[in-house]
Amino acid sequence: MPLAPEKAAKVRPTIFGIVNITEDSFSDGGRYLDPAAAIEHSWRLLAEGAEVIDLGAAASNIAAAPVDPALEIRRLDPVIGALEARGAAVSVDSFQPEVQRYALRRSVAFLNDITGFPDPSLYPLLAASKARLVVMHSVQGRGRAQGAQIGAEEVWRRMTRFFDARFAALEEAGVARERMILDPGMGFFLSARAEASLSVLAHLDRLKERYRLPILVSLSRKSFLRAVTGRERPLALGAATLAAELYAASSGADFIRTHDPAALLDGLKVWEAIAAAKR
Repeated sequence: MPLAPEKAAKVRPTIFGIVNITEDSFSDGGRYLDPAAAIEHSWRLLAEGAEVIDLGAAASNIAAAPVDPALEIRRLDPVIGALEARGAAVSVDSFQPEVQRYALRRSVAFLNDITGFPDPSLYPLLAASKARLVVMHSVQGRGRAQGAQIGAEEVWRRMTRFFDARFAALEEAGVARERMILDPGMGFFLSARAEASLSVLAHLDRLKERYRLPILVSLSRKSFLRAVTGRERPLALGAATLAAELYAASSGADFIRTHDPAALLDGLKVWEAIAAAKR
């Protein structure tokens, strides 16, 4: 069960604003491929309530084309430079080791890997860095989402086996546990079946109790929301996204990654105002 409003309002989750510097992201591919457009959009998201800008230079959806790591880095470099020059907190979303090494050299605040850092050769660099690591579970293991037809119970079994092993491996390699953030994955990263994402979202408390780590969720415009609402266009999922994000916040999510920080921040403010009125 989600927390009561008066309890949920005590700690507001940190908002990650999504900036896709890509051609084929599922909801906004091509819009921010130009560095100037990506930088301008980043400032807008920060003004609207984002505290961290999550930069992705290669789409990870089912239909996305592979992107060479060198191209990812070329896309990221001017945007990171502009954001860091003005003190913005930056997260880099990439599963390519070369891109991750680049991001660590740039001293980004967060490194976000949809495959949960499977490459042990990178672990010494991860241990030596100060970046916080978003360790995400995805059923495909490596690479982009695949949309496998997996039921909710099997997803839970796979997810807990993954996190048990991966957190242990990272800690053994010297990565401080307080630098780790758990991301259960959502949408096609879990299953093509909406029930899998709904089950994970409904039981975030089980993950917090088991792992005692902060949790990041990325629900914005995900496929399972289309299945629930019947709305096919990602840009039509604003209300559905906000409902899912507020549920996640009320259930203890510590970080929420979203395309629309303004809507989420407004929703959180209303939630907090209701809680304050109840006291």
